Amino acid sequence: MIVHFGASRIELVQGDITQQRVDAIVNAANSGLLGGGGVDGAIHRVAGPTLMQETRMLYPDGCPTGSAVATTAGRLPAKYVFHAVGPVWAGGEKGEPKLLASAYQTCLELSLDHHCQSIAFPAISTGVYGYPIDLAAETALGVTWKFLKQKQHPEVVRFVLFGPGPYGAFARVLESLAE
Repeated sequence: MIVHFGASRIELVQGDITQQRVDAIVNAANSGLLGGGGVDGAIHRVAGPTLMQETRMLYPDGCPTGSAVATTAGRLPAKYVFHAVGPVWAGGEKGEPKLLASAYQTCLELSLDHHCQSIAFPAISTGVYGYPIDLAAETALGVTWKFLKQKQHPEVVRFVLFGPGPYGAFARVLESLAE
């Protein structure tokens, strides 16, 4: 699914984020930037050991929840990895929506800082962090839509979703924004 917003577009695809040929791939990282399971583990496996070495060197104190940091991409087919730390879902009463929005916003700002024309996001916080996919889709796409309206950049924002459930949730929200 593709929706155009001025000079930019949002794409939804089902697939493997580690195979996306974009300027920046977003990693759903933990605050220690120590690698892990899910998207984080897959990105580290494909990127190779230089990714972990770089995060340890540049960010020895990690990254706070709701923010993101940039590294090179190792063996990934991208220039950069933006390591975004989303919140663990605790019922929505501990600032999770604001923190998730901030993680997406920070990645979009990093795309400007690093002159990226394309960026690929996973559904941050929806795996082991337990964020409900429908709520995550609303936040992710709402932040992206607002950013693209204001900045007209990057050209391509791709959400790479694992399976039909997450894809359907994001498609429903994107269709409502496009109306």
